[in-house]
Amino acid sequence: MPASLEDRPEVDDAPTTDGEHAEGGACCATDNPWGYADNKQDYVRRLRRIEGQVRGLQRMVDEDQYCIDILTQISAVTKALESTALRLLDEHLSHCVMHAIEAGGEEAEQKLAEASAAIARLVRS
Repeated sequence: MPASLEDRPEVDDAPTTDGEHAEGGACCATDNPWGYADNKQDYVRRLRRIEGQVRGLQRMVDEDQYCIDILTQISAVTKALESTALRLLDEHLSHCVMHAIEAGGEEAEQKLAEASAAIARLVRS
């Protein structure tokens, strides 16, 4: 296993836009193709709620609401997105990365590098 981040294989850390894994297909050969599959409806509900909050922000700007009130709502939306991202990351690590590590080899190294890149994106945001 690589000793440091510098030793890990390069991966394209840009997220895909079509819902597919960078290599296509599922993350592993289990019954659930993605780590979040068991909680998919919960994620959909959360994201719809966040979408509603963003629409509320647009409405607040359209209605010339007080800037501090808008900033407060932006903070709430940001926290909701961060919370959702952390849950997804946790499920990815405990499902997709765990299965790759059990399989070993290049797939494990790639999943670790991919997870590190995702964490770096989250930290930078």
